[in-house]
Amino acid sequence: MDLDLRKVRYFVAVADTLHFGRAAEQLHIAQPVLSRQIRALEKELGAALFTRDSHGVVLTDAGTQLLTDAAPLLASADAARRRVTAASLGGRRLMVGFRAGVAVTPAIHRFAVRHPDVRVDVQRIEADEQAALLLDGRIDLGYVRLPIDETGLRVVPLYTEPRVAVLPAGHRLAGKEEVTEADLAGEPLLWHADASTQPTRRPHVNAGYLVRGVDETLEHVAAGRGISFLARSATVFYTHPEVTFVPVPDLAPDQVCLAVATAHLSPVVDDFLAAAQAAAETTAECGNYEMWQLGGEAAAEDR
Repeated sequence: MDLDLRKVRYFVAVADTLHFGRAAEQLHIAQPVLSRQIRALEKELGAALFTRDSHGVVLTDAGTQLLTDAAPLLASADAARRRVTAASLGGRRLMVGFRAGVAVTPAIHRFAVRHPDVRVDVQRIEADEQAALLLDGRIDLGYVRLPIDETGLRVVPLYTEPRVAVLPAGHRLAGKEEVTEADLAGEPLLWHADASTQPTRRPHVNAGYLVRGVDETLEHVAAGRGISFLARSATVFYTHPEVTFVPVPDLAPDQVCLAVATAHLSPVVDDFLAAAQAAAETTAECGNYEMWQLGGEAAAEDR
């Protein structure tokens, strides 16, 4: 029997809240209807998904497994619906996501040589949404920065770039040509929610602020709340009068990749990937804006 995606969505709502009443309110259905749908799903799967008792609702091992599998399954269904809707409106279009500091234009120029009829739109994305936007089809391809959960994704490395320390203008190391990880050990560190993605293994004090994106990082650093690390391209695309960037040569480099959902099979997507790889090879020093311009000019000459 095919898995009913509507029932899976109902299951996810209950699993997220661990409360049938609140889940029913979110889904705008009556609680008895939701309970019947979950029982029907459990019967179809031949496994209990929840344990229900006087203490509340708890996921079983089978329920935990289904919750893990449900996210990419539902995202893939949403992506297919978006692509079908876009195709029905006529014309061809690609939505390309990109992280801060990544230049997409050289690849777009190269891609346009082969596909002048395809419109390429771009959308800024952040670390905590890279995978989700790809899996549910809101973007077709994404220039991502590692780490990323690669489940359901095809991830192709493009280039690496050095990292810099982001310091308040009055910091004791602000005037240095470069610093080491050891120089910065113990400094209050501003980072986003997943501390495991920090590029340094040196001990740091948690600054107590969660940042999302380059703009927030710069504002918190300028306010003296801590230091941070960014890819070198930040020094090209971003400035702040109260912040300085200092290279950290011994810090692990930032890896930029192009990612696409494995379910998104398309010759047009493959051609954009090839264009992005060619642009990355031409602009080997991708932390340098002039080199990015050179990549765009090279593509123009190809035309």
